[in-house]
Amino acid sequence: MRGTRAILAGVPLAAALLAVLAVAVTGLSQRSALPPALEPYAYGFFLDRYPLFAFALVYGLARILAAAAMPGPASPARRVVFAGLGLVLLLAAALHPTFGGLVLRGGFMAGGSAFLTGQPIGLAYAIGAAVAALVFGLAIGLPSWLGRAQVRRAGFWRRARGLAATATLSFLALWLAAALIGLGRDLGIGPWPRRTFTPEEALRAALVLLVAGLPHTLVIAFRSVGPAPAGRDRLPLGMPLPAR
Repeated sequence: MRGTRAILAGVPLAAALLAVLAVAVTGLSQRSALPPALEPYAYGFFLDRYPLFAFALVYGLARILAAAAMPGPASPARRVVFAGLGLVLLLAAALHPTFGGLVLRGGFMAGGSAFLTGQPIGLAYAIGAAVAALVFGLAIGLPSWLGRAQVRRAGFWRRARGLAATATLSFLALWLAAALIGLGRDLGIGPWPRRTFTPEEALRAALVLLVAGLPHTLVIAFRSVGPAPAGRDRLPLGMPLPAR
């Protein structure tokens, strides 16, 4: 099961990197013909300023699906329901009303407000990245946890501490990822999506995404998994405990 968890933990990062490859190979850009329903999301300030967030969104969607497939006693129906809710929540947070959604708008507003109150540009940028990471992390983490969480009578505080540690490490990893993704233009990924990626720009974009996404992938892959209590000590979430 640990091996399966490690493999599934790496799938979202692989999906984001494959998305970069697909965009580079197909020459997808704003000059490409797009369905009318997708055109509003192919333009705008946030896509032009933070283009790598498009691939971060692929990472987030794949992360929700991978979490639903993780080994565990949760029923298939429960996994499907909460995975579906997670996908809808993330898409809404990232694309409503247009590209960037609440994730990038929240981060941009927080960072801009901090800068306007006299904070150094570096600190303001870090604050904006933290807000974006928090919104993104809640959108992918909360539905994933609800889809697999259990109520157990034994070891509650130990599991609570483990959950808090994992959540903290995940947030810090996403904070770093948000900061790096926001610097994509400065790191030489080129003007995509105004034009197609060149091979060098696609490689740079893939490297930025790899460095940005690897810490969170490692947190998910190697977080501690305690032994599952047997029998009456483990009950699905929401099921009342039997009277003794």
